[in-house]
Amino acid sequence: MSEELLINISPMESRVAVLDNGILGEIYIERHHKLGLVGNIYLGTVVRVLPGMQAAFVDIGQSRTAFLHVNDMQREPRPVVEKNKAAKATKHEINEDDATTNAAADSLAVTPPIVSAQSTEIVPASKTLIQHRLHESQRILVQVTKDQLGSKGARLTTNISLPSRYLVYLPSSDHIGISQRIDGEEERSRLKTELSSLMQTVNLKGGLIARTAAERVPVDKLEEDIYYLLQLWRTICARRQEINHHQSSELIYQELSLPLRSIRDLVHADTEKVIIDNTQIYEQVRYFAKEFVPFVYDRIVHYTAEQSLFDVHRVEDDLRDALKRRVDLKSGGYLIIDQTEAMTTIDVNTGSFVGGRSLEDTVYKTNLEATHAIARQLRLRNLGGIIILDFIDMLEQQHKDDVLESLQAQLTQDYAKTKITQVSELGLVEMTRKRTRESLGQQLCEPCSTCQGRGFVKTAETVCFEIFREIMRCARTYNSPKKFTVVAHAAVIDLLLTTESDTVADLEYLLGRVITFDVENLYTQEQYDIVLD
Repeated sequence: MSEELLINISPMESRVAVLDNGILGEIYIERHHKLGLVGNIYLGTVVRVLPGMQAAFVDIGQSRTAFLHVNDMQREPRPVVEKNKAAKATKHEINEDDATTNAAADSLAVTPPIVSAQSTEIVPASKTLIQHRLHESQRILVQVTKDQLGSKGARLTTNISLPSRYLVYLPSSDHIGISQRIDGEEERSRLKTELSSLMQTVNLKGGLIARTAAERVPVDKLEEDIYYLLQLWRTICARRQEINHHQSSELIYQELSLPLRSIRDLVHADTEKVIIDNTQIYEQVRYFAKEFVPFVYDRIVHYTAEQSLFDVHRVEDDLRDALKRRVDLKSGGYLIIDQTEAMTTIDVNTGSFVGGRSLEDTVYKTNLEATHAIARQLRLRNLGGIIILDFIDMLEQQHKDDVLESLQAQLTQDYAKTKITQVSELGLVEMTRKRTRESLGQQLCEPCSTCQGRGFVKTAETVCFEIFREIMRCARTYNSPKKFTVVAHAAVIDLLLTTESDTVADLEYLLGRVITFDVENLYTQEQYDIVLD
């Protein structure tokens, strides 16, 4: 599979498109007046602790307070008191060590593991009440894990993680992990051994996770990443100490801009080109790549043609299609995608595809084709949360298994974490996809001002009947008017003068008043006014 990255820069926004074999697979958009918060580290202030939810609201200087759940806080080590005399003899010494360690931890708002002669057990954070760990006005070091979504504030964690090209540094952990996408047991063992050795060599406290890009990377490159992360963490700690006396919440570390972040996180061995249409960003990316991702340095291309980069590769057309409810399949079938507050539903239909041998064969082929389109649309639209897939009902169990296997295979290319259930008797598949930022629709669209996000409006006939009821209500309330003037949308007025003209005449006779009509082109179909003359 060949892959290209297109980086489009304008004064208003930065956009990065990922093309898989020439087809748009993912799109990332960052508007300059509304930069994403994920990855940013803040010295926040606790404004409210909610024992009933085991959560807290934290002010990080944004328009909405952010949300911190107890499960997203660091685990607290608890010493297991030994009953033997040796443990009692060392008790005073151990308490002194713990006090020193905790004092250092307080200065950074982290809780490192306790190092002592006693054995320790880790008590899950979910078993430690948040009201015993946080209080209002407390300063706390937090990192954003999810952007503000709709009316919800950002999601926070106290488990700080700092990513580099090959590694993720976890200052408050002692765990060494390997990306699940690295399959080879020998390679996983090599990485774990080399990382353990490097951590001892540079005296790095904390934990590390080897990212997928670390596969088969020589040890000297891993060492460079470790030194970079160590220096970054020292800078963050120094910055935290520097602003500790300030009363307001402040940003301590800001994540890289979208173009640099895409070079760090998205490029890999299969990336053939990185095409950039802005001279300044082109130079920045080349400098960054030379320092951190040298293998892609020669693949970075400066696009200088007059025609828009996204137009040349049909990205703009694909973006427009990605905002539609309907997605057509090559066979003639189609998907209907509906995103709501609670979940996203995807309905599979055969459409004009009639197949050849039998109905079961037609359904089976449509569902198989749909798995490819569903996986692509999930990535392209960045749909997250609960997702319900309504496949066409299949009779044979082997067909159900094949469709599920195909869906799982397609989702292996997805960077977001997914979880899938079996096909139910109704042909439904429930799945979840990790959501860390707004979907494409939420980024680019807003609820319709006419229907208020319902997706439909009242018919002209319904509005006519509402107008009749309102006229009768006004006639009972006010005795003075001699004439009623109805101001409404053209479609409503047309219906009142044609199909409903007999009803209008009967109403005039009943009320003894004249009813006239006036078209207002600026009104929506549901809007109207009754003017009393």
